[in-house]
Amino acid sequence: MVAIDLSDDKLALARELGATHTVNAADADALEQVRAITNGGARTVVESVGSAKVLETAYAATGRAGTTVTVGLPHPNARLDIQAVSLTVDERVLRGSYMGSAIPARDIPRFIAMYQAGLLPVDRLLSHTLKLEDINEAFDVLDRGEAVRQVVVFD
Repeated sequence: MVAIDLSDDKLALARELGATHTVNAADADALEQVRAITNGGARTVVESVGSAKVLETAYAATGRAGTTVTVGLPHPNARLDIQAVSLTVDERVLRGSYMGSAIPARDIPRFIAMYQAGLLPVDRLLSHTLKLEDINEAFDVLDRGEAVRQVVVFD
């Protein structure tokens, strides 16, 4: 598994959680690094930033017959610029997933079982806990790229 991010701290966490390779997205040759690691392109690429530009890069990192999944939510006016012929010539799939597209009745019990078995390290993904009155700081942390996942606690 290849993890890509701008934050070295998040890349270190990705390695701790099982990433075999990490690439800093700020590297001028980040796309080429991913293609080299994956022998021409990854089978599955998941984009979670919510940026059309990042989605374009994720699609470019997807190999022939691969799937690009976006769980990020770009601005409603954002447009995607990809080579349309690549969908057929390279047999690629571009798929949207609204926040993971979970089916709660099926997925929550499965996620709980995975967590209890030590296979889903939710505790390691929680980077910040804050109170509602600190919500502006939560957005600042998110904007600085420091958040993995944050939880607002209501007293």
